[in-house]
Amino acid sequence: MRLVQIRNFVIISHVDHGKSTLADRLLEMTQTVPKEKMKPQYLDMMDLERERGVTIKMAPVRMIWKPNRPQIQNSNSETLNNTKILSIKSQKNSILEIRNSDLGFDGSEFILNLIDTPGHVDFSYEVSRALKAVEGALLLVDATSGVEAQTLANLTLAKQAGLQIIPLVNKIDLPIAEIGRTVSELESLGFKEDEIIQISAKTGQNIDKVLEAIVQRIPSPSGKIDTPLKGLIFDSVYDVYKGVIAYVRIYEGSVKAGDKVRFLATDLSSEIQEVGYFMPQLTPCDEISAGEIGYIKTGLRDIRKVKIGDTVTSFETPSTPLPGFQKPKPMIYGSIYPLSSNNFDKLKNALYRLQLNDSSLTIAPESSKALGAGFRCGFLGMFHLEITKERIQRDCGFEIIISRPTADIKMLDGVYYEPYVRLEIVTPNIYLGQVMDLARQRRAEYKEMRYLGERAILIYEAPLSEVIIDFYDQLKNISSGFASMNYQVIGYRKADLVQLDILAAGEKIEPLSQIVPREKAETIGRDLVKRLKELIPRHLFEVSLQAAIENRIIAREDIPALKKNVTAHLYGGDITRKRKLWEKQAAGKKRMKQIGRVYLPADIFLKLLKR
Repeated sequence: MRLVQIRNFVIISHVDHGKSTLADRLLEMTQTVPKEKMKPQYLDMMDLERERGVTIKMAPVRMIWKPNRPQIQNSNSETLNNTKILSIKSQKNSILEIRNSDLGFDGSEFILNLIDTPGHVDFSYEVSRALKAVEGALLLVDATSGVEAQTLANLTLAKQAGLQIIPLVNKIDLPIAEIGRTVSELESLGFKEDEIIQISAKTGQNIDKVLEAIVQRIPSPSGKIDTPLKGLIFDSVYDVYKGVIAYVRIYEGSVKAGDKVRFLATDLSSEIQEVGYFMPQLTPCDEISAGEIGYIKTGLRDIRKVKIGDTVTSFETPSTPLPGFQKPKPMIYGSIYPLSSNNFDKLKNALYRLQLNDSSLTIAPESSKALGAGFRCGFLGMFHLEITKERIQRDCGFEIIISRPTADIKMLDGVYYEPYVRLEIVTPNIYLGQVMDLARQRRAEYKEMRYLGERAILIYEAPLSEVIIDFYDQLKNISSGFASMNYQVIGYRKADLVQLDILAAGEKIEPLSQIVPREKAETIGRDLVKRLKELIPRHLFEVSLQAAIENRIIAREDIPALKKNVTAHLYGGDITRKRKLWEKQAAGKKRMKQIGRVYLPADIFLKLLKR
């Protein structure tokens, strides 16, 4: 295939706007997946994705599209070097010159390399990496919801990457679709009405127009095949039999099985065992070359030797590295421990395997008096944390404990500094008052407001710790599900904070310690011990729960002991017989309280986050 026949693109949108369903229709129309094997959300390969109904990992796929008829009018043809050239003037006023023979007029085919991306804000790093491997993007907007916060964030990322963007309005088949309003909102973002394609990914309406627009508007990739290899690693997975499998976009040259390559970031060399495409399953081929997206089985067994964003080059003539990806900074931190210390090594291996597939996860060993050896992990948000917990437990097959997540708070010369974010909220105008009240309760500082049709975009600067826990859930509740949000860390600010400790039976529970605003410390402490009383099961001895700041107890709750009726077997007799048994039981409970440990359920820390 010539480069002019290749199109590389992504689908980006807010969560639940129909990306995976659109991908299904593209797979059907290009006959990439046979009808008998087709299932909804086909590219969501993980069980966890299908259960939750949300895309977690980017999913590349190679489609071959052969137009059944001339899709592009031959109206602007001209002669150049005795070769007939068709000049397609896009709605962005850019000129794309393609030979007639490459446009399907003589039965030729197009290679469409699609990367389906997540829509949730916690997985925006997946989106940013996918954008580096393509030349175009389909911006999908739900006609029943309109432009939302993550729509704006992803649009900004695509523009910064210099991609050709095709706006799509989805779900036009629904009775509640507000097509005119959605088109108007896209126009306010700089798109023209005649370049916005209205589709229904569910019914397949106008999907053929999307395929035509991909070929017409998205430029073909550049690069030379007869030069030394240069490819960008944008993702990777681990195979127990083949080792590390790197997902690559080839910019120069070509690679095939048996070639010896060099990874520039780690200065390692390896002989490639296999190369291939995503169909969407891994499908071997002879070679992958400039302009194409595929995979290489590296043969490397150390999962830490292949870096996301690294450049793979030929061993004999290594070239300069490609611009990689800016490493994302974790938004929140939480500690992960095995429920049994015997499973520490299994947890360690599982975490490093997961990190290969999820490069936004950071890992560092740590230990706790209460929970033993574990790992301090960084996440991009609460949903990222929950998904990581699920993936690890499924990989390991045993229960783990994740401590209460905290923001990355720093201390300098005895003063606390906490991270602040630029918080962007998109809400219908009728919910403006409730949304602004919620932001005020979370110590958010109002900056500006602008309008997007019948909705408002509110801009705040707020402490990250006030946003990461349950702000999104509260926002959805007060707006009947219509508001959306996005945030970005903007730096650190001085804050009046204090450490809140929780003690159970006199023993400090380190994973529950947290840094909180001084003015909220007592309220948070009282609420926390009350909820712990409900979540911690009763023991055979009384358990006292205490909240303390600066060595001062500010709240207390007691969990009564389980009592066995030790006199149930007695029949008649003097009361002294019963009293002796009760005294013996009390003495036993006293000894047990001195040596007993409080049992904490594995899911208690995440349950505490739900108000």
